[in-house]
Amino acid sequence: MEQQTIQWFPGHMTRTRRRIVDKLPLVDLVVEIIDARIPVSSRNPELDSIIGNKPRLVVMNKTDIADESATKAWLAHFAANGVPALAVDCKSGRGVQRFVPLLRELLQDKIVAWEQRGMMNRALRVMVVGIPNCGKSSFINRMTKGGKAKAEDRPGVTRDQQWFVVEGGAQLLDTPGVLWPKFEDQTVAQRLAYTGAIRDEVLDSEELACGLLEILHKQYEPMLRERYKLTGELPDDSYELLQLIGRKRGMLVSGGEVNTERASIMLLDEFRGGKLGRITLELPD
Repeated sequence: MEQQTIQWFPGHMTRTRRRIVDKLPLVDLVVEIIDARIPVSSRNPELDSIIGNKPRLVVMNKTDIADESATKAWLAHFAANGVPALAVDCKSGRGVQRFVPLLRELLQDKIVAWEQRGMMNRALRVMVVGIPNCGKSSFINRMTKGGKAKAEDRPGVTRDQQWFVVEGGAQLLDTPGVLWPKFEDQTVAQRLAYTGAIRDEVLDSEELACGLLEILHKQYEPMLRERYKLTGELPDDSYELLQLIGRKRGMLVSGGEVNTERASIMLLDEFRGGKLGRITLELPD
C-alpha cells in the first residue's frame, strides 16, 4: 500500500496565524495546549518564531487517555530543558487548579513591577494557542466553569478569537487551532491524523488504521489483545491484523470478507476515545 502524503492547511489557519501576531502585544504570556499522547507532533514549530521571547507555558492535555508513566517522563523532560509545563485532564478537571498559581509564579516579576506602579490586582492576560483538536476550548470551558467556548471532538471548530475571564485574576484569549503549511516529516502528519487533528475526510482511513496498528502492535500489544479478544500469535502485517480485528468484531460483508474500511473507522474512533487504554505514541529521547 503506497503511503499517502498528508497536507491540510485551511485558509482560516493563515488568517489565525496573522491574528496571533497582531494580538501578541496585548498578552503577558502564551499558553500552548498540546496533546499528551503526541507531545512532539502536537507542537507547532512555527510558534517559536511567532511568539519570540514572550513567556510560554506548555499545558499537556488529555492525560486521562495518555500513558501515565510517559506523561511523567515528558514533564521531567520539559523541566530539564527549562520549559514550564503542566499536565491536565480537562474532562475531570485534574491538574487545572494549578494553572493560575503557576501563571502567577511565571509572571512574578511583572506582577511586582505592576504593583510598584500602583496597578494592584491587574488581570493576567493570556493567549491560548495550539493545533486543532488538542482541547483548547475544553481547557477554557473547564477554567471558566462552562464559559461557552465551543468544544467538539473534531478539528477546526473555533474560528473566532474570544476573551474569557478566569477566577483568580486571569483573562484567556482563545484562538482557532493552527497547523503549519507543509509537513516536512510525514511521521508527524500521521500521528496528528491518528489523534484526530486532521479532518478524516482528507485521509485514507484504512492506511491510517494500519499505520496506527504497527505502533500499537509494537508498544501496546497486551491492550490490543484485551480489547479485541485476540489470541495466538498476531500477524506482523498490519493489514492482516486489521482484518483479524474486523473479523473478531463481526464486520463481514457478503462472501465472508472483512469490511476493512468499517474496521478502520472503528479502530481509530476507539483509540481516540481512549477505549483501547492509556496510550502515548511519542516518548522523550
